[in-house]
Amino acid sequence: MIAKPPPAFLPGRPDRVRISFSVLLRLVEDDGFVLFDAPKRPGAFGPPGGVVKYFPPAGRILESLGFQPERTGSPQRKLRADLRGILPAGALRRFRVWFASGAYRETADECLRRELCEELAEVGIHGLDEVVSELKFTSVRTIQEGPHSVPGKNYRQLRGFDVRELAMTNSAARRLNRTLADAATDDAYPGVLLAGFDDIAHGRLDRALIAPQSAFLLGPARLAPDLPPLR
Repeated sequence: MIAKPPPAFLPGRPDRVRISFSVLLRLVEDDGFVLFDAPKRPGAFGPPGGVVKYFPPAGRILESLGFQPERTGSPQRKLRADLRGILPAGALRRFRVWFASGAYRETADECLRRELCEELAEVGIHGLDEVVSELKFTSVRTIQEGPHSVPGKNYRQLRGFDVRELAMTNSAARRLNRTLADAATDDAYPGVLLAGFDDIAHGRLDRALIAPQSAFLLGPARLAPDLPPLR
């Protein structure tokens, strides 16, 4: 008798879809891109940014769609109100309509400003909150992946990545860009690095792994599978 494979290796269930919508910041210095150490994936570096959050009125809308928020993550970085979790497949069309409306959720710019304040502190760069509040951004590209099956998971997955870059229209943008470019080449800030096109395509720079979503800084194609996060 042939043993059945364990549940972890069954195909993704068509009735469950994991969603995750993020904003990434492309910061270019010469031929390199500024990347930050990722707390959920120690030793891996990716673009500044993170998952879009929703506001309290959206909680009722998402609850009516059967949304189950994802609750993994370290105690230091809670995932409250993140647009990351499981939806019934039948609710996906209505979710897309709501997301596209922009109602009761962060804009891309709001998400980036919040994430930058958090992540700058994590990599040891302080005193720039006022600078961050003055930043504006322009769109580079928007990528949607899926929904498709995920090896080893019992769901399909739909992800969106909104890639933005600094609008270099004021002194705040120039100051942030200069500060991060300097930090990326300063040993005093090991949580910041500058990675070139070839480094991102290869997925490693010296001892540092480069998170696969970094490829979206270069173009719309993913070049490597995901790295598993901390639980």
